[in-house]
Amino acid sequence: MPYDPSAYPPFAVTVDLVVLTVRRHALCALVVRRGESPYEGRWALPGGFVQPKEGLAAAAARELEEETGLRVHESAGQSGGVHLEQLATYGDPDRDPRMRVVSVAHLVLAPDLPAPVSGGDAQTVRWAPVESLLSLEQEESREAADPALAFDHHRILADGVERARSKIEYSALATAFCPPEFTVGELRRVYEAVWGVALDPRNFHRKVTGTPGFLVPTGGTTTRQGGRPAQLFRAGGATLLNPPMLRPEV
Repeated sequence: MPYDPSAYPPFAVTVDLVVLTVRRHALCALVVRRGESPYEGRWALPGGFVQPKEGLAAAAARELEEETGLRVHESAGQSGGVHLEQLATYGDPDRDPRMRVVSVAHLVLAPDLPAPVSGGDAQTVRWAPVESLLSLEQEESREAADPALAFDHHRILADGVERARSKIEYSALATAFCPPEFTVGELRRVYEAVWGVALDPRNFHRKVTGTPGFLVPTGGTTTRQGGRPAQLFRAGGATLLNPPMLRPEV
């Protein structure tokens, strides 16, 4: 069938960002309060329209910096302790009231990110525990004190959180939430925050130190968590964990 431009209405491409970090032993997501319509005043994931001559990864990095002041260096996936990857594409016809908009969502993971700075079309930006965001009902009234996320961002956030939860089972991605040198206890708290469960310290220590290529001792110790000096590790060269760190059944 020949292409007929009149049969296809114009549409736009956007990027949305699921930015996750661990703060105060809780998995938190970055959200912005929208400063313009649609959904003015509602919380949303950071993101925006892709410019005509701009790649998707570049657009994701630009929107993150414009709306929050946080920088992610465009690379093959990880740079400076920040992990960036495409999450999924969302294109339901009515997901944006302005026009047909297709969004390419990205997942960003980083350790202990600083307090963000609002900018662009964002009035306010903050870290919020993902459990509180995901508990908000999509049909919640706009007059509620903390209404549900704008657009279909509840679904995008849920997909991003599940991606992070599942990937740390079979990959070394959990170390992306840690500083360059970390203790087994700090890594365990990452797993506990992302999975939302408590783990047995001894079993966890045995598993992670016994998984080839997962952790490499640095030769140093730290007392920053209190108590006796704890051995420091850095991420090893393994990208896949064998055996995997299976998520406990809740």
